[in-house]
Amino acid sequence: MKHSVEVRNFLRHHFRHFNAAAVVDAAEAYCKHIQAGGRMLVAMAGAMSTAEIGVSLAEMIRAGKVHAISCTGANLEEDLFNLVAHDHYRRIPNWRDLTPAQEQELLDAHLNRVTDTCIPEGEAIRRLESVLLDEWQQADQKGERLFPHQFLYRLIRSARLEQFYQIDPKDSWMVAAAEKNLPIFVPGWEDSTTGNIFTSYCMKGAIQNVHTVRSGVEYMMELANWYQRESAVTPWGFFQIGGGIAGDFPICVVPMLRQDMELGEVPLWSYFCQISDSTTSYGSYSGATPNEKITWEKLAAETPKFMVESDATIVAPLVFAYVLSDAPPKQERVPTRSRRIRPAARPARATLH
Repeated sequence: MKHSVEVRNFLRHHFRHFNAAAVVDAAEAYCKHIQAGGRMLVAMAGAMSTAEIGVSLAEMIRAGKVHAISCTGANLEEDLFNLVAHDHYRRIPNWRDLTPAQEQELLDAHLNRVTDTCIPEGEAIRRLESVLLDEWQQADQKGERLFPHQFLYRLIRSARLEQFYQIDPKDSWMVAAAEKNLPIFVPGWEDSTTGNIFTSYCMKGAIQNVHTVRSGVEYMMELANWYQRESAVTPWGFFQIGGGIAGDFPICVVPMLRQDMELGEVPLWSYFCQISDSTTSYGSYSGATPNEKITWEKLAAETPKFMVESDATIVAPLVFAYVLSDAPPKQERVPTRSRRIRPAARPARATLH
């Protein structure tokens, strides 16, 4: 915890303006939200697991500072790839200078490049595939159906992967999440590596029921039921790393419940922060400013909102260290908000004919 306090003091002293000040403001508001009894969902896009975000995110989960996660299938699996094959990864410091021929050499060596890091095909992907296929087929034969993260939780808890561990499991956010049985929502899992592998086995007939792995609409239904139950008890914040489906999927559950399910008393998200290097633009989800979410009934006008335009691999660990320091907020604690009643009926969404 000492290092977290030192980081907090450094940020308070040096991060005074512009994006730097937004980092401190967002971190302090995060602390205030938790201290007031709120909980936090972290939405994680990009390749943050391969960037080894687990070093700080796992600590946040175990410290009770993160209570749910929405992430891409890539982030789900790549934390375990790193867990079982870390020593076989290859870092490419000069990745910006690679020629097409050098990229081909990496392919020939079965190294899948993610910016400056190469994931080893055999030691990471195929190693996880061999044990995951067994879990899929057993479930398929029993008529059992689980979400992608639940299959991985089962693998972690079975200890079948422990013989392959190449990092300290305290630095794996998936191990920490499994320990806490953290709710995880994984939109678009089908386009991940393991999602592709599952699809291939279905097409080859090795798995009979394509619905053995639950996804898509069922994840949204699970999220909707979870949010109704949880938001009735405590305010929920939304900390978004990157953009795209990992963020849009969970945040839109509120307007879906309020407008499509016509449950007007469903609370809005009580805190919002996004770390993004997208160009600010109202034409894209990732680049939209937080205020745009007000019109979609995702955030309230008074919701604390922060946008940090920077590299998430730099900013997220700093915010996490700040929050782990349990820094007291500079302002008085805000009482837990009551449910907001929707001010006026909205027209039903148009139906295409």
